[in-house]
Formats: sequence, structure tokens, C-alpha cells
Amino acid sequence: MPTASLAKGTAVRARLPLSGLLALSTAAFTAVMTELLPAGLLPRMAPALGVPESRVGFLVTGYAIASFLAAIPLTAALRGLPRRRVLLGTLVGFACCNVVTALSSSYPLTFTARLVAGVMGGTMWAMLAGYAARMVPVERRGRAIALVLAGITLALSLGVPAGTALADAVGWRTAFAGLAALALLLVVWVRARVPGFPGEPRDARRPLGRVAALPGLASVLSVTLLLLLGHQVMYTYVAPFVEHAGFGRTGLVLMVFGVATVAGIWTVGALIDAHPRRTLLCALALIVAALLALGLYADRPAVLLISVALWGAAFGGAPTLIQTALVDASGPADAEVATSLQTTVYNAGIAGGSLMGGLVLDGAGAGALPWTALPLVTAALAVVAVGRRRGFPALRSPDDVRS
Repeated sequence: MPTASLAKGTAVRARLPLSGLLALSTAAFTAVMTELLPAGLLPRMAPALGVPESRVGFLVTGYAIASFLAAIPLTAALRGLPRRRVLLGTLVGFACCNVVTALSSSYPLTFTARLVAGVMGGTMWAMLAGYAARMVPVERRGRAIALVLAGITLALSLGVPAGTALADAVGWRTAFAGLAALALLLVVWVRARVPGFPGEPRDARRPLGRVAALPGLASVLSVTLLLLLGHQVMYTYVAPFVEHAGFGRTGLVLMVFGVATVAGIWTVGALIDAHPRRTLLCALALIVAALLALGLYADRPAVLLISVALWGAAFGGAPTLIQTALVDASGPADAEVATSLQTTVYNAGIAGGSLMGGLVLDGAGAGALPWTALPLVTAALAVVAVGRRRGFPALRSPDDVRS
């Protein structure tokens, strides 16, 4: 009987705190929606703000740049504060910025609000994975992070299209007001269901340089950069590539990709805690295979759609796997600083991949895009393959990861 009671108690302790994790996932959803919604509303926002559509597009660019610049210094500056208080502050910041966007008819004011929102985003991204890791025992860490990061996938695959449709029906200002209301509801949810954690005492904080030098961290960051470079080379210019292939139905291709990413997140959530290294190797190998097939046989519709589905499923799960490896390498105590480094690398990969893809498109044409992305993702696969001892260990147990 005591043994049975102990087993039952262990199962209860290992159960995921779903309400709190879903609150963090919804926070991730809100941040992505705030960042990307203007991209779907260019024709509607431009007349209201009195600017060309291209300048409305700069609202997305400004957010990304502010997030890129703010992640590391703000994370370092706020390490000593109680973590839930910082999270609540970012949510209130998102609410205020979206209210300003919903009410403003001035482009400079709207752009300023977007810069502030980007600062909130950079601060939040550095927190989420580490927060999730501290809420669960180490053996459930991967699944908890997968659940939180699923909010990103849902925003990309469902949220942005739904937000654009809502703006069509009730106006773009109402869509931003809805995001502000969601952020305020999250303030209540987080206060009720997300545990508070203390900040780090000054004498216990590991300097940024020492966090960056932790064993395995450089490998994880290099895989992040290589994967994002390769992914963005293709994804940014998927429309001209689909036209080059003679398929011409970009909307269908993007829908297949989006649905597949959701399937990838679900699959990784089921496998990540038991087989993180093997699952990441398989995900990267699938992307390599998909890119190879797109380079060789994209003119065949069935091959095109199957390859895009494999690419979407593998990429949907890969960021969670890499993020979990990062938290394992840094430990939850230094996860926010490590994640701020990764956020900077992630945004650099997005910007660099988009630039690289544009240069290839202008120079060699859309058919060269898969062959440009292929060596980058292959290099990421190679880094994981050789990182058996540091960064991507073959075995993962409570004794293998920092706590």
C-alpha cells in the first residue's frame, strides 16, 4: 500500500500545470498576433494612417528590430525582479500598445507604439521557455515548453488568418482592440494560475559572457541560426517558388504548411521528453529531404504538396526541440539570458535568410532557392549529429541537465 501511494503521489506531482502553461501559451499567441497582424491589413491600415502600404509594412519591421535590440539588455537588466511581475508588465504593455494602435490615426504615433510593443515582445520571448521549465519537474520539461510554444504555431497557422478575416468583417481597429482585451484578460489569468518566482540575487547572477560560454550553448545557437537561415530562404519566397513550379496555388501550399506545423508540434510534444535528440535529428533530416525533393521534383504537384507538408511538420516541432536543448544546456536559472541570446540569433536568422533568398531570387531565380537552403539545414543537422556530448546529448535525465 505505501508503494502504491508513493507511485500515485509521484504521478500527481508530475502532472502538468495545464492552466498556467496554457496562460503562457496564450501570451505567446498574443505576442505573435501583435507582431504580424499588420502584414495582413496593409490595404486597410494605409488609408487610415495616410501612408503607402509599404510604410504600414514597416510596422512589422519596426517591431522586429525593437525586439532584436531589446532582448539581451532588458533581460539582463530585469533579472533581479520577481518574474511574474515582469511578465504581467509585458502583458500590460502589449495591451496599451494595441489600444494606441486601435485608436491612432497618426503614423508616427502608431510606429512608436509598435516599437514599444517590440520591446515588450523581446522581453517576453526571453522569459517563456525558462518560466515553463521552472513550473515542472525536469522529466516533463520538454512537453511543458512544447505546450507554451504551441501558441506561436497556432498564431501563425490560425490566428493571423482569423485576425485578418475579423478585420474584414468588423474593421482593423476592432481587431487590435480585441488583442488589447486579450492581453488584459491574460493579466488576470496569469495572476491566478501562473506561479510567482523570485528574481535572481545580484551575487548569484551569472554574467552574460559566462552564460554564452556554457558547454553546448554555442552548438544550440548555431543550429538555431543555420535552421532559420535555411527556412527563411524558402519560406519568405514560397509564392514565387510555387509559381516557378507551375502550381500557382500559393494559398493551398501555405495552408498545407500551416496544418502540418500543428501536427508537428503535437508529435514533438509526445516524443520530446523521451527522445529529444533522436526527434530533432529526424526533424532536420525531414527538412533536408523535403528541400531535396523540392529542388528536384517541385514541378510535380503531389511531390510539391507532400514535401511542403513534411517541411511544415518538421519545422513546426524543431524550434521546441532546440529551445528545450537550450534550457537543458543553460539550466532554468540562466534560461532567460540564454533565450535572450537565442532570440537575437533567431531574428538574425530571419533577417539574413530573407535577404539571402531575395538575392538568390534576383540573381539565379526561384529554382535555386531549395539548393540555397539545403546546405544550411544540412549543416544544422551535422551540428546536432556531432553534438552528442554537449548541446544535444544522447541521453537525457535529471542528472544530465542543469537545474
